Amino acid sequence: MIKKGILKSFDSNSYLATVQIAGSLSVWLENIPTSRAIATADMVVGRNVAVLFIDPSNFSDAVVIAIWT
Repeated sequence: MIKKGILKSFDSNSYLATVQIAGSLSVWLENIPTSRAIATADMVVGRNVAVLFIDPSNFSDAVVIAIWT
């Protein structure tokens, strides 16, 4: 399952992101691995991101796979 989110923070050393899932004010996912194919300079707070959930019942099993403006 792929969901839209908003990037809230990004750690370029560990390539982990904090993402707010679109449509939810209270759900922020922390320490989400991010694809290394996405340049660090493109990981700007407030950008839209696509989050892939490998197991839809386990929100900790996710990865940021794309960004767009």
